[in-house]
Amino acid sequence: MLILTRKIDEEIKIGPDITIKILSLSENQVKIGITAPNSVQIYRGEVYEKVIQYSLDASKVNISDKVDLSKYKIKKVK
Repeated sequence: MLILTRKIDEEIKIGPDITIKILSLSENQVKIGITAPNSVQIYRGEVYEKVIQYSLDASKVNISDKVDLSKYKIKKVK
């Protein structure tokens, strides 16, 4: 694991087209902004675990019993 220290308005670059920016800090919360291509799916950790589980469950059921995962996807702000 890479551990970095950042201040407000500082960024982290992941490759040429993904940027993570520190927007604000409070006592127990960090607010970040992520800029990435639309083809990159971004999920919170706890939601990602649900997505994986739903995907595994969906592979075991009929095609007519699909679960809609789009409600868990983080919406990108332009």
